[in-house]
Amino acid sequence: MSLDKVDYVTEEAPRQATIFDVARLAGVSHQTVSRVVNDLPNVRSSTRVRVEEAIKKLRYVPSPAARALVTRRSRTIGLIATGGPEFGPSSTVLYFNAAARDARWSVFTANMTDSDPGSIRGAVEAFLRQNVEGIAVISGHEGSVDVVAGMELTIPLVALEATPHAGLATVGADQYNGARNAVQHLIRLGHRGIAHLAGPADSVDARERERGWRDELGANDLSARVIGVGDWSPSSGHRFGEACDLTGLTAIFAANDQMSIGLIHALNERGLTVPGDMSIIGFDDIPEAAYVSPPLTTVRQDFETIGRDMLSTLLARIDGDRATELPQSLPELIERSSTGPASPALSSTSSIRG
Repeated sequence: MSLDKVDYVTEEAPRQATIFDVARLAGVSHQTVSRVVNDLPNVRSSTRVRVEEAIKKLRYVPSPAARALVTRRSRTIGLIATGGPEFGPSSTVLYFNAAARDARWSVFTANMTDSDPGSIRGAVEAFLRQNVEGIAVISGHEGSVDVVAGMELTIPLVALEATPHAGLATVGADQYNGARNAVQHLIRLGHRGIAHLAGPADSVDARERERGWRDELGANDLSARVIGVGDWSPSSGHRFGEACDLTGLTAIFAANDQMSIGLIHALNERGLTVPGDMSIIGFDDIPEAAYVSPPLTTVRQDFETIGRDMLSTLLARIDGDRATELPQSLPELIERSSTGPASPALSSTSSIRG
């Protein structure tokens, strides 16, 4: 069998419009187009409209490098994101980038799984070589922000932090009062034995949630008991749920939803029902929380607002407004079926069915 020769014709991609193409179509000089693109003064309104129409028709995209030469502004931001793929920080990164695109700013991102000081400093130095105008830090690890702040940068710095940080603009959710609201919900349901499954010890968010849990119990003359310190994962929730002593408990507040889901699975394996024998409440309101069995009561953080607030705070500081710092948002209690009225507390682990 012979193969016939086939000639393939490839079409060249359409040429990208240049500033000179826009100038020709609008009937102006390329310097005038540059002034319009960079929003500089001394351009008649009728000329500006004509240039903008030409830009739209030709789908002209200005060169960031050329724009920087004219305005002495790079319109770029550096973003350091440390930690694993946890839902909260990764969602905040997503919405921060979306807000930057809406504002026509570019973002250089350095993702790293740990918070090694050398790696963080290297990322910041790389950002500075790119002439970024500001840096944002979204980290699940304590100390990452301190590394960047300690470099004494001359450009603005904004961080995602659960607590205020001296000399630094911070944005975030009120983890402390969010946790207190979770415990208040359980107390209203009649629970008195309320344990906590804590998050990682190096997480500021985890510490704030534990502090809120402790303080709300103390305000109601209830004792505090931590059943374990997890790593945010469902497997760590399951591990502690398999072995923890449940004597005297009727409810558990877990530091995040993923650990809550693993915890519920382990309790079911031990013959306990949720919320019949044990109420469980989480934190974050991940997308799966409404669809597990039973649907998870949790504390919802508005990660879109947090990400956009970080961007707006950083841009305000880049523009010289050092006073702008948005207040912490208060997470919202979402009541579902994993919490209910308190049952009699378990007398011992031997009372667990199965």
